[in-house]
Amino acid sequence: MSKVQAVFLDFGNVLAFHDDPVLFQRMSHWGGARPEDIRKQMLELWSPINRGIIAGDDLRRTICRVAGSAEPLGPEAFAALWTCHFRVHHEVLPMVDALLGQAKVLLLSNINEVHWRFVRTLIPQFSRFHDFVLSHELHVAKPDREIFEVALARAGVAAEDAAFFDDIKEFADAASAVGIRGRVFTTAENFRRQLGELGIGV
Repeated sequence: MSKVQAVFLDFGNVLAFHDDPVLFQRMSHWGGARPEDIRKQMLELWSPINRGIIAGDDLRRTICRVAGSAEPLGPEAFAALWTCHFRVHHEVLPMVDALLGQAKVLLLSNINEVHWRFVRTLIPQFSRFHDFVLSHELHVAKPDREIFEVALARAGVAAEDAAFFDDIKEFADAASAVGIRGRVFTTAENFRRQLGELGIGV
């Protein structure tokens, strides 16, 4: 088995936790809709939001409407509400530091523009990442094959020389279908073990 030359990392629940129930509770507290109703509506909205189809002022109006308000928040207040649920996974960051010295590291994330503007300030290691493969910029999202092909092209490696870590099995399996070594991320300690199995000691 060839040495891994590039590692693609998901963002949510890998580098940082996103607590959606916290987001829905905050939206409910502001707009008045029930959290369970917000969750149900968001199930159909995440894909077009992450693909950049719903973006900008349209995103702000849509989310405020889902929260239960006909009057949207201003841009700054909306950004504060929409990003309230992120928490850095500090335990994994030293491993990312060690990984950066051994392979090209790319972020491969389904994420919208407002979330990205916020979370990119949370992870100091981002300044050393090789590239960022972001769904809202490409208008494609995991598990689409195309987003993995873009990641491989930007890393300049063959599929068998890349690994991908995601907390969602469907997405890890989609990477494996392209030939990438897809792995399901669970905990920081398991991440360490998985990297070791790939020949990368952290």
